[in-house]
Amino acid sequence: MDALSTAAPPALALHDVSKRYGRYWALARLTYALPAGRSLLLTGHNGSGKTTLLRLVATALSPTAGRVEVLGRDAVNDRDTVRQNVALLSHASFLYEDLTAHQNLVVLARLLGIPSPSDAAGLLLTRVGLTRRTQSPVRQFSAGMRKRLAIARLLLKAPTLALLDEPFGELDPSGIEAMEKIISELKASGVTVVLATHLIEQGLSLCEERLHLQDGRAVPA
Repeated sequence: MDALSTAAPPALALHDVSKRYGRYWALARLTYALPAGRSLLLTGHNGSGKTTLLRLVATALSPTAGRVEVLGRDAVNDRDTVRQNVALLSHASFLYEDLTAHQNLVVLARLLGIPSPSDAAGLLLTRVGLTRRTQSPVRQFSAGMRKRLAIARLLLKAPTLALLDEPFGELDPSGIEAMEKIISELKASGVTVVLATHLIEQGLSLCEERLHLQDGRAVPA
């Protein structure tokens, strides 16, 4: 067997991917491959297709044409397997408003079958800087605090591929610094990271590769 056939598949591979909403093409014939363990900065103006691309990789959407592969698995035909390996930090936090920060993480930890869910939740809340608000209901949280709790949910899942859609949004300077540290830690642990952000300076300091979108197409940055 030759070396090519035994090589690990890319963490993410886009094969001529297009996505249409009615007459509008959010993505058009996008082809790209990201090796496992690398980090990708995804840039482009609002409406360029960044969020659509992340949602396709996370299996929240299906492509109109083309194929999305995660770790060699088809994101449509092997949706369940892909979802086990991918976590998305999106604009929607998917938090339970009437539960506390601690309870939100405990619920997810139990669903994931994590031993000692309460302890795991406590450790992550400390890591994201919410130690003093563990017993506060989420409905009392600011947008920045919700973002911190949402990243704690992502970390709890321990993904192989982390998709971060504007992770610095709504964070104060200390929150941005904490998020940068978490992303660096994810990378150091071997997690493949795709980071979509308008903060280009932060993104370039964290990512080895860059994909710039304009009107759903890959163009030079």
